[in-house]
Amino acid sequence: MVDGGMTSRRTPATLHDVAREAGVSLATASRSLNGSNRKVNDEFRQRVLAAAAKLDYSPNLSAQAVARGTSMTVALLVADITDPYFSQIAAGVVREADHEGLIVTVAATERDPERELALVRSLRGQRPRVMILAASRRDDEPTSAALADELRAFEANGGRVTFISSNELPFRTVSLDNAAGGEALARALVEAGYRDFAAIAGPEGLRTADDRFRGFTAGLAATGISIDAARIVRPDFTRDGGYDGMGALIERGLGGTELVFAVNDVMAVGAMSAIRDAGLVPGRDVAVAGFDDIPTVRDVTPPLSTVRIPLDEVGRRALRLALDDTREIDEQPVPTEVVLRESTPPRAG
Repeated sequence: MVDGGMTSRRTPATLHDVAREAGVSLATASRSLNGSNRKVNDEFRQRVLAAAAKLDYSPNLSAQAVARGTSMTVALLVADITDPYFSQIAAGVVREADHEGLIVTVAATERDPERELALVRSLRGQRPRVMILAASRRDDEPTSAALADELRAFEANGGRVTFISSNELPFRTVSLDNAAGGEALARALVEAGYRDFAAIAGPEGLRTADDRFRGFTAGLAATGISIDAARIVRPDFTRDGGYDGMGALIERGLGGTELVFAVNDVMAVGAMSAIRDAGLVPGRDVAVAGFDDIPTVRDVTPPLSTVRIPLDEVGRRALRLALDDTREIDEQPVPTEVVLRESTPPRAG
């Protein structure tokens, strides 16, 4: 309708309008549209859905969150959404959320504990049903106590919290067996004939990096091998960090280094680029191994040896654990698997 050159706006349909159009009670309309666990007669539910579509009804999610104490969302906090490690976990969370009728929102902490704390505080106001914290944590986080307080308050108001990887805070945790994976990789590489190693170990104090490197050095030590301190670098936990770390090793002189272990795959990919830029051939002049088995490493040249973590299942398990009232979900560490590819060809005995 046009009045004086202005188009009048139709008032948005309400839940009352939908109930009236469908010829059902307000409670039935609400249960049909809002994911209630209470069963609704299928004929009534179909009538409500048809009425909602006819009236172009959109639920007031903020009002629902206030009424329930939680919304139908899952808040996932990752360190870096561009890192395939975190995007694979996010894919698992999204698939499990679809199964549960939930919506996932993602925020990046950028590995900044102050930013992580601020995000948790902000997200609490949006009343998600679940918060999943997947960002790698440091041993000396100055914000740990404040973060724990925020998360306890969130759970006290009906929310659920799950951490991914290692965690010292008293919340549900999907643990990854990083140290065992690193140890198994070291043993497999020694068995393949390698004896002289260097490492791109990531920032000291970052728990995921430290656990993987600790496991790797333990696996070498069990066979009587150690890594010279001059052949250990600790750049950023990123692709560019791997590139810079490998560049530093090359500048120091590789000497007899046969294999470089990077504590995640994106660092290993960066290291392989630095090897090429130095006029060397990865896998031939110096072998490279990583950790995670992100999809990319099967397609690089040469394909990367690594430790496989079922990242999609990790994401799924994190949400199932959060929603589990009985806490019967298996909280044992997620197992890892060594995968040797062409980046670490067997060496002649």
